[in-house]
Amino acid sequence: MKYIDIHCHLNLPEFDLDYSEAISRAQEKEVGMIVVGVDRESSLKAVKLAEENKDIWAIIGLHPADNAKEVFDIEFYKKLAQNPKVVGIGETGFDYYHMLPEDKARQQDIFEKQITIANELKKPLMLHLRNGKKGENAYTDALEVLKKHKKINFELKGNVHFFAGNLSEAQEFIKLGFKLSFTGVITFARNYDEVIKNIPLNMIMTETDAPYVAPIPYRGKRNEPSYVIEVVNKIAEIRGEEREKVRIQLVENAKEMFNI
Repeated sequence: MKYIDIHCHLNLPEFDLDYSEAISRAQEKEVGMIVVGVDRESSLKAVKLAEENKDIWAIIGLHPADNAKEVFDIEFYKKLAQNPKVVGIGETGFDYYHMLPEDKARQQDIFEKQITIANELKKPLMLHLRNGKKGENAYTDALEVLKKHKKINFELKGNVHFFAGNLSEAQEFIKLGFKLSFTGVITFARNYDEVIKNIPLNMIMTETDAPYVAPIPYRGKRNEPSYVIEVVNKIAEIRGEEREKVRIQLVENAKEMFNI
C-alpha cells in the first residue's frame, strides 16, 4: 500500500455498476481505501466491501444530514462496529448547510451517541462538519462537544474529514488529537493552502470523498479512490516538501490513526 484514501463512498449508488472496476484501478496503483457509511444501509455495504477485499476497511455510522428519516439505533451500530474490519465511527458531527432550526438537537444527539460508541470500542471518529449559510459554525460547535468528552476520555481521537475550517480551528482539533484530511478540492482551490502549510505533516491525511469533488485533471468526472494520488502530490507541492517523504508519512498517519 503506497497510498491511502481514508474517506470514500464506494458503497453509494454512483458505484453500483462498476465498484469492482474502481477497486481494481485503485489496487493497481497500490491505493488502500476506507469506505465510509452515511446510514444503516451504506454502513452494511461498507463492511461487506471491506470483508471481501484486501486493503479495504470500513467506517460505519449515521451522517448528520444525509438520511434525516433514520432513527439512530445505537445497539445496531455498536454491534456492527465490532467487526475487525471496522476502523472508525462516523461520519458524524454537524452539517448546518441545509439544516432547519429543529434539526440541530437531532444532530447533536446522534453525534453524542456515536462518540459513546467510539469511546466504548476505542475506535476513532470520522467527523463531518459543514458550516451554515448564515455563519453557523459547525467547527466551533464540534470542538465544544469534543472538549467535553475529552475530559472524560483523553484517548478520544479521530479525523476531521474534508477539512474546510481556518488555521486556528485546525490547531484546536490537533490539540485534541484529531488529524485533518483533504480532498481533490486542494488541486483547484487555494483557500486550503494556509492550513496545509502550517500544520504538522503527521496530522494530515488524504481522501477523495469519491464519488464527489474529483481533482484536476479529472475535474467534472466521477471521483474514485485511485485519484487520491493527485491529492498526495498537491500536498507535497503546497508544503514545498519532497513528494516521496510526504507520501510515506501520509500512509503512516492513516495506519496510526486507524490501527491498520
